[in-house]
Amino acid sequence: MKSKVTKYFVFLILLVITIAGLYYLNLSNRHKAIVKTYLSHKLGFVDNTWNITSKDHSISLITPTMVIDNIYKSMEGPQVIKPFQLNSKKSDLLWITSFETKAINNNEDSDISNDFICHTNIDFYDSEHYGRWGLNHRIGSQYPRLTTMTSGIENYRLPKGFGFPVFSNENLFLTTQTLNHNIVGDAFSVKHEINIGYEKHNENMKPIMTKPVMIVLPYDSENPYDGPTTKNPNMCLPIETKNHSYTYKDGISYSGHWVIFPGEAIYKTDITEQLQLSENTTLHLIATHLHPFSETLSFRDKTIDSTLFVSKAKNYINKIGLEEVTYFSGEKGIELYSDHKYELVLKTNNTSNINQDMMASMFMFLYDKEMDEKLKRYNQKPDETS
Repeated sequence: MKSKVTKYFVFLILLVITIAGLYYLNLSNRHKAIVKTYLSHKLGFVDNTWNITSKDHSISLITPTMVIDNIYKSMEGPQVIKPFQLNSKKSDLLWITSFETKAINNNEDSDISNDFICHTNIDFYDSEHYGRWGLNHRIGSQYPRLTTMTSGIENYRLPKGFGFPVFSNENLFLTTQTLNHNIVGDAFSVKHEINIGYEKHNENMKPIMTKPVMIVLPYDSENPYDGPTTKNPNMCLPIETKNHSYTYKDGISYSGHWVIFPGEAIYKTDITEQLQLSENTTLHLIATHLHPFSETLSFRDKTIDSTLFVSKAKNYINKIGLEEVTYFSGEKGIELYSDHKYELVLKTNNTSNINQDMMASMFMFLYDKEMDEKLKRYNQKPDETS
């Protein structure tokens, strides 16, 4: 009887392993990376700890180890996530002013190529952030992303006198993902070091808000992978329909992550609805996120037919990747008007002989007049924020 139970138990284990193996083999490259990273951290095969150091004017977050064992295009590589606070022991008002991400070795004592950075996202919790200031009408109005640092633009600083106001014990959220376009062979390990700079509260500081805008292209929701046709040349071929897929007021499905074919191409998107400008304001920083084979991403005022800023991408010559992506920063800023229409225009040149993936977005840092009014009252009565 005991031998039969043992046999059934062994059979059950083998069956579970077989089913799990078949399930794993059918996963996408991205989801395989998620499984491998989770197991390697959970089982202690690699360093699974965060090294976080808070100083008077900055916080440094060094990630657990991420193992690169394959070619990982954008949105595919191992990633880690971490909720955090600038300083959980205090409740001081601070101003975030700078962002940096870089790739380092597993020993945390040397920088390595930033080619292994896909993106680093910093998000805030809009219900907590806006609720604290009595700006409840903003909650859920847009995705609460503070910024993204990405391949080719790994660090930037807000213009002097501008910042994003947060309390030191306010909850923030970090997601950082690896990238590997070129190296095949033996697996290797990397970590990311993220540095966020901030200043103590100063009544002369001007608050900014962020508006993420992106190129989105329509696709046929019933046959999404048919791609553009002669009948519908504006349709795109989405990478997938579960992520970076959107439906706007027109009811049409759009993708912000799509396929580009060999050769040159131009893509345009009206971003007026994405900007949601309720009043005139000024734009003080633009941080651009692009993929390899991008050439330029232009921000245009359609109403006056004027190009306001062109972000230029410098691609590597001897390998796939972005060496540099330019960004805009200015104290005077760019005037934006609530009754104007705006668009993004992307130029690409896929010099490879195969299809590639593409994303193109800008993180716009705008002067926040409404928050400024709240801050004036906060300065008069430090215990009241609403």
